Amino acid sequence: MVRRMDAEPLSIAIPGADPVSGLWLAPPEPSACLVLAHGAGAGMTHRHMAATAEGLAARGVATLRYQFPYMEKGGKRVDPPPVAHSAVRAAAAEGLRRAAATPLFAGGRSFGGRMTSQAQALAPLPGVRGLIFFAFPLHPAGKPSTDRAAHLAAIQVPMLFLQGTKDTLAELVLLQGVVAGLERATLELAPDADHSFHVPARAGRKDADVLATLLDAAVAWMTAQ
Repeated sequence: MVRRMDAEPLSIAIPGADPVSGLWLAPPEPSACLVLAHGAGAGMTHRHMAATAEGLAARGVATLRYQFPYMEKGGKRVDPPPVAHSAVRAAAAEGLRRAAATPLFAGGRSFGGRMTSQAQALAPLPGVRGLIFFAFPLHPAGKPSTDRAAHLAAIQVPMLFLQGTKDTLAELVLLQGVVAGLERATLELAPDADHSFHVPARAGRKDADVLATLLDAAVAWMTAQ
């Protein structure tokens, strides 16, 4: 497996704002490239983000992780959508430049995936063939709703939802209904997993096994596109 230290640090310029940090991790001759945004509470170097990037590299997929401006500055309050969307666009542009002829995808963990989908819905990200959501946050915990999914209907590229069946930020029945109503969406479920893809001991699997299964599904889906 590619080690985390093999990731190349870089700076991503954002028009009208300070640049943000990024990490490029690419195996030899990658089959695809994924521009990967972090969740609301932890940045691109969090162990879950690193494990995702390293797992994809081991499967022949390059990744470009990046920080949102608030995380770059050490803040705790997420950026307003327009600021986050600008970061998504800048990172996707850098991913397209580095990917060259390699098929490009975009997405992210939780908040990062939702900001990516919003940006794509407003105006397609150049070169991006599909979106991958690692635990899409359909609603706040304890407040079931599909309001956050309204923009997804405007997206014209395929979407892959990787979701735990015990995710309190995405009630399963609601999420299944959302995905069923989208023309080009696929739902891959991790039984017993929560929003962090953690599973209880009684599940008979380790968290690493859950992530490995989801990454296998993500790579197969990207290959199919």
